Amino acid sequence: MENETKCPQCNSENIYQDGNLWICPECSHEWTPAKAGSESSAAPQDNTIRDANGNALADGDSVIVIKDLKIKGSSSVVKGGTKVRNIRLSDGGDGHDIACKIEGIGAINLKSEFVKKA
Repeated sequence: MENETKCPQCNSENIYQDGNLWICPECSHEWTPAKAGSESSAAPQDNTIRDANGNALADGDSVIVIKDLKIKGSSSVVKGGTKVRNIRLSDGGDGHDIACKIEGIGAINLKSEFVKKA
């Protein structure tokens, strides 16, 4: 019951409920309160990286970029439909969880939400 009276991120007591979400106005954190017994009945949290369609990705897979992606700090663009072979999954921390080499561009990190499994 303590999670419902304090923000789990900043421990502030100034929180409010908006529909199914609890919101902390101090740190802008939003969460749904855990109900008693829901942890055992909830789906297990696995750390698999999934593409835009929800398919699990693995090292060595080939993926297709689903939309044009501008490369920050460069005038290059990765075009939608580009096939990327032999990906490596990494824990980028910033959301870029695929390390790969793209012909004509070189080594790059991609977000899994912008690719689909080939």
